[in-house]
Amino acid sequence: MGKRYFGTDGIRGRVGSAPITPEFMLKLGWAVGMAFKHHGGCRVLIGKDTRISGYMFESALEAGLSAAGAHVQLLGPMPTPAIAYLTRTFMADAGIVISASHNPFYDNGIKFFSSGGSKLPDSLELEIERLVDAPMTVVDSAALGKVTRVEDAPGRYIEFCKSSVPTSTSFKGINLVLDCAHGATYKVAPSVFRELGAAVRVIGAEPDGLNINAKVGSTDMAALRESVLASGAGMGVAFDGDGDRVLMVDHEGKEVDGDELLYIMAVDLHQRGLLNGGVVGTLMSNLGLELALKNLGIPFVRAKVGDRYVMAELRERNWLLGGESSGHLVCLNHTSTGDGIIAALQVIKALQRSGQTLSQACEGMRKCPQRLINVRYAPGAVSPVDDPTVQAAVAETEARMGEAGRVLLRLSGTEPLVRVMVEGQDAALVEQEAQRLAEVVAQVFAD
Repeated sequence: MGKRYFGTDGIRGRVGSAPITPEFMLKLGWAVGMAFKHHGGCRVLIGKDTRISGYMFESALEAGLSAAGAHVQLLGPMPTPAIAYLTRTFMADAGIVISASHNPFYDNGIKFFSSGGSKLPDSLELEIERLVDAPMTVVDSAALGKVTRVEDAPGRYIEFCKSSVPTSTSFKGINLVLDCAHGATYKVAPSVFRELGAAVRVIGAEPDGLNINAKVGSTDMAALRESVLASGAGMGVAFDGDGDRVLMVDHEGKEVDGDELLYIMAVDLHQRGLLNGGVVGTLMSNLGLELALKNLGIPFVRAKVGDRYVMAELRERNWLLGGESSGHLVCLNHTSTGDGIIAALQVIKALQRSGQTLSQACEGMRKCPQRLINVRYAPGAVSPVDDPTVQAAVAETEARMGEAGRVLLRLSGTEPLVRVMVEGQDAALVEQEAQRLAEVVAQVFAD
């Protein structure tokens, strides 16, 4: 049975367009409360990022949950992984995050965590969808859920992040720039790194509800690059709007993506005998990562794109480390979900152990030229991925690239985009074929 509302990462869309409306959020809150009451639960945490619509949707969800008899604890603006952690530590039945992650401010969405801090199973998402379409009821007044605010949530999460590195850790002498994307990390991330002793310059930490991810953060690294070069910092760290992704730049302003950060962490764990298996990437992971890990004798497998698929593969194999080139990195030896701050801490600690700079640590991985082009389509339009013309163009590209190349077309799970990816040894050929294939896909939409 297919899902009507849930995508690969919760429910997401444009504010004011179904289902991202106050009416739907009211009903969704009620449905979640009813679903968890059926499973014996009745306490839910709610956190959010800094986009302006978060206030509106927080109130609607709060009302719906209370109507179902579920008690609510409000966390305020907090990174998505913080809600996962606090859901576990407060022994709540569920955690809700109001966020559209790396999307612009005019989008918003809802993510859910189970009591264990992981994504909800498909069966529970289907039950919630069924209840959303059922008539809404209200419990007796004496049984309405109560709402409280958790005042010490930031401090709890800061200490949790710091606990992911040894207690003897000191980042004294490390000079870095943090780009908080005007998002959910704007308060906690600077505190984490400063309390560990680093000299920290912060940009993208003045949210106004409208500027989240706007020319800052992991989706636009130009401001971070300029700040690192201007300040002479040793590196820069960029989070996305909800703090579950991280990318970096080295002292020369060169971008270091999620594949390279994954490589640095894998090498560190492998050398210390703590990797416990291999590494999970995705269909979008650079071939260079796979080859570099193979040279070290580290197993590597690809999951479908999306952190839930990476997580499922890790749990199936009982491995610890996985992630995506976008910077969504999972360190299961420290936390239950992708966490940008914790991943950044692990990378910097690995650099300390090795005595290498960020650029030096990346030298063991030679990235293959890869070109990704996003082709936007109207929501609700038929996907062109299975179109015969597109399939023929893909076959032509694969023939031109040969055995040393890869071609991938996939629909985004969070936006109305077709992602066209071409990878190979010849950079000029990769660019040429990616542009040609993207034009074919765009033409199918035009037709």
